[in-house]
Amino acid sequence: MEQIAYFWEQEDAEAVATRLNGVVRRGRFHGEDDDEDHPWLVVLQDTDHAVLDELLTEYDGWLETTVDEPASAPPPLPTAPKRLKRT
Repeated sequence: MEQIAYFWEQEDAEAVATRLNGVVRRGRFHGEDDDEDHPWLVVLQDTDHAVLDELLTEYDGWLETTVDEPASAPPPLPTAPKRLKRT
């Protein structure tokens, strides 16, 4: 499962990525246009939750998890036109 940890400081994100073999990227919030307000994020794969929680507390970060759920099948299409009035 892919996990995304967010940090406000680049140094904090790089420190966590180094310790947990993650990838540092620059995150963006929807509707934000000021580059200074965007957090740094670390993308992690299959990380020990206890260690990650400790690092999030130490570096004042937060966590989001992404779950890849399979798309549900669409409902079946009608085979004939729908009648609105009785005849």
